[in-house]
Amino acid sequence: MEIGGVERSLAALLEHLDYERFDVDLMLYRHQGELMDLIPDRVNLLKEDPAYATFRHSVKDILRSGRFRIAGGRLLARFRGEYVRRRTGITEPGYYQMQLMWKHTLPYLPSLNKRYDIAVSYLWPHDFVAEKVEADLKLAWIHTDYSTIFTDRGLDYERWSRFDRIVAVSEACRDAFLVRYPELASRVGVMENLCSPDSIRKLAAEPVPNPVREDAGFKLVTVGRLSSAKGIDLAVEALRLLRSRGYDDIRWYVVGYGGEEPAIRGLVEQHGLADSFFLLGKQVNPYPYMAACDLYVQPSRYEGKAVAITEAQILGKPVLITRYPTAASQIRNEEDGLIVELSPEGVAEGIERLYRDALLRNRLAENGGLGDHSGSGQLEALYGFLNLEVEAR
Repeated sequence: MEIGGVERSLAALLEHLDYERFDVDLMLYRHQGELMDLIPDRVNLLKEDPAYATFRHSVKDILRSGRFRIAGGRLLARFRGEYVRRRTGITEPGYYQMQLMWKHTLPYLPSLNKRYDIAVSYLWPHDFVAEKVEADLKLAWIHTDYSTIFTDRGLDYERWSRFDRIVAVSEACRDAFLVRYPELASRVGVMENLCSPDSIRKLAAEPVPNPVREDAGFKLVTVGRLSSAKGIDLAVEALRLLRSRGYDDIRWYVVGYGGEEPAIRGLVEQHGLADSFFLLGKQVNPYPYMAACDLYVQPSRYEGKAVAITEAQILGKPVLITRYPTAASQIRNEEDGLIVELSPEGVAEGIERLYRDALLRNRLAENGGLGDHSGSGQLEALYGFLNLEVEAR
């Protein structure tokens, strides 16, 4: 339960389930992460299994623990993934490498010794529930835009075909998935991520840490992993352009962590932006930062359904996002947010426009806050999709 949008949406789903009707077991590969406390008390957290916990360990540590076959599978996946990356030129082989890791380690992982009415796999890849759990009905979630990722189609289809129902977090995610797997159309439905607006507003009221509180400039906030997908490097380049146009009072705060941090810090230093572009790292509670900003910006290259954008709207903030493939399913351009060209120039121009037009910022913020962001009705739709005669709490 590390900090992340999928983890927060899982916590919200668990919070909203009706425990008078469901007995829920939760399987986590590792019992760690800043969001562990968000797991409701009525959820039965299964004991951590050492074999699955290896997914968060280095190969060296796995070898030291004596799990040589799992270590071998990890190494084989890494070498095959690198070979395919070089042969095909794909920029992000992570999804493919993860597929291979599961393929090569699955034979050495234990099954659950219990049969369930429903088994839910909430995060891809879905090998564990597909192969290691017995259930009358199996359900898997789609959180990403399939038009943007590279996977082994045959291996991926084999896993997806083991599920009776598949849930996409947006219409655009469903459509992108079905372009690749049209034969699964009858199994795919849509359920948007759940949020808890009251909890978000309460957390947002907590004191804002430095340096945001004492900064009188025009404040931008982005929440997300420091990864290529989230486009934080585009944000740095956009701020460079804005500075060159004389906007010296803009401050950009990024809440998040990830493998791209060294490269992003290098880019910040290269452009002399250390006094205006701040990487704030992990924050269990990002909402005070959102509440303190003048504009929330999501400069992503691709998204499924970004939870942080909805959270910013809940807090009454104007939102600017890039035109990634599923952007139109997230906001209505010029109505409750602004969609800009996916480039540093596009981001800079959008920020400049909103910087200069307070009336537009206010209109976008007001319209964005009008929607029902709690996801009410989503659980009823899910139950209907599963043909269950149950009601949301």
